[in-house]
Amino acid sequence: MSVKILHTSDWHLGRTLYGRKRYDEFEAFLDWLGQIIEAESVDVLLVAGDIFDTAAPSNRAQALYYQFLCRIAGSSCRHVVVIAGNHDSPSFLDAPRELLKALSVHVVGAAADDPQQEVIVLHDRDGRPELIACAVPYLRDRDIRLVEAGESPASKEQKLVEGIRRHYEVVGEAASAVRATLGGDIPIVGMGHLFTAGGQTIEGDGVRELYVGSLAHITAAIFPDCFDYVALGHLHVPQKVGGHEHIRYSGSPLPMGFGEARQQKSVCLIDFDGCQPKIRTLDIPCFQALCRFSGDWEALATGIAKLVDDNSNAWLEINYDGEDVISDLRQRLETAIEGSNLEILRIRNNRIVERALGRMREDETLDDLDVFDVFQRCLDAHDIATDQRELLQNAYHETVMSLQEESDAN
Repeated sequence: MSVKILHTSDWHLGRTLYGRKRYDEFEAFLDWLGQIIEAESVDVLLVAGDIFDTAAPSNRAQALYYQFLCRIAGSSCRHVVVIAGNHDSPSFLDAPRELLKALSVHVVGAAADDPQQEVIVLHDRDGRPELIACAVPYLRDRDIRLVEAGESPASKEQKLVEGIRRHYEVVGEAASAVRATLGGDIPIVGMGHLFTAGGQTIEGDGVRELYVGSLAHITAAIFPDCFDYVALGHLHVPQKVGGHEHIRYSGSPLPMGFGEARQQKSVCLIDFDGCQPKIRTLDIPCFQALCRFSGDWEALATGIAKLVDDNSNAWLEINYDGEDVISDLRQRLETAIEGSNLEILRIRNNRIVERALGRMREDETLDDLDVFDVFQRCLDAHDIATDQRELLQNAYHETVMSLQEESDAN
C-alpha cells in the first residue's frame, strides 16, 4: 500500500513585517499549496503548528484558513491533520473540530489527558487504514510538568525534558499497538511543535525559546523508533534533525524577516511504499521579494539603483555603516527609490547609533523588540551582576510563558 504525504508548518497567517500586512503573500502561498496538492496527488496534508501568528487571529486570517480547508476537502487530498503551535490558541483551533471532521480535517489543539487520544488512524477511499498519525501539539509547561515548591532550575529542566519524552513514548506505544491490531505495513508518522537541540535559526525570524533552560537538551532521541517519519514545526529554516533523514522541519513558507530574505523556502513530500519513506523537498516560489542592504552610501545607492533598473518591487531594509555622518539618510533613500516599485520598510543609521552612545536607536521602537529583549535591556541598564542574571531571567521567562498560556486558554 502506498500513501503520499505533504508536510508544512509555521504559516503564521496574519503576521506583519514592520507594520506591512502580508495577506496577499499568504493567499498566494495557500493557492500554490492547493495546486501542488492536486498536481502531486497528495493523500494527506500535515500542518505542524503555528497556523496563525497570534492566539486571536484577524477575520481575514481566519477566512484564509477556512477557505483553504474547504478547497482541500474537494481535492484529491483525503485527510488534513493540523496541530497547534506555541503561537496558536488551543481552544480557538479546537472549537470547530467536530465540524471540520466532516471535511476529513483532524485538529489537535491541546494535549489530551490521555496521550493515546492523539493517535489518529486515517483510511483510504475504500475504508482501509493507510496511515497512523501521532498528532502531538505544542506541549505547554502545565501539560508535562507538575510544579513543586522550592524546585531548582535544573530540576525543572529535567522534568520538562522527561515530560516531553514520556508523552511521546506513550503516544508511540499506543500507535504501535494500533498497527499490530490492524496488521499490514501501515506507516506511523509523528508530529510535533518544539525546538530540538542544534536546530538552526536565523536572526529576526521570531523563533523563541519554548521551555526555560531546556533548549539544548531536547534531542531526536525523544521520538520513538516506531515513527517512520516525524513532521516538525517551530523552526523556520528547513532542516533535518540530528542528521536523520526522516525527522524534519519543513520550515516556514514565507520569510518571517529580512534575515531569511535569501533562504529558499520549501515543503516536504513523502512517498510511503509500505513503511519506507522516500522524501523530497519542493521549493516554494517567492511571493514578495525582500532585500537587505548594508554598507556606506555608495554601496547602498548602487544596490538600490540596480533594483530600480530591474523594475523590482522588493521591500527593503537599509543598514547604513559608512564613516560619514548622514543626517538626511531617509530623504536620500526616498529620493533614490522615487518613481520605482520599491518600498523601504526599515532604515538603521548605525553611524547615528554610535553617536547616540547609550540611548535607544533613533529609528528603533518597541515593535523592533520582543518582551525578552526589553528585559535584557533592563538588566544591562541596571548593571545586574552575572550571578543574579540566570535566576532573574528564568523567573521572568516563566512569568511570561505563564501569561501567554493563560491568554491562549481564554
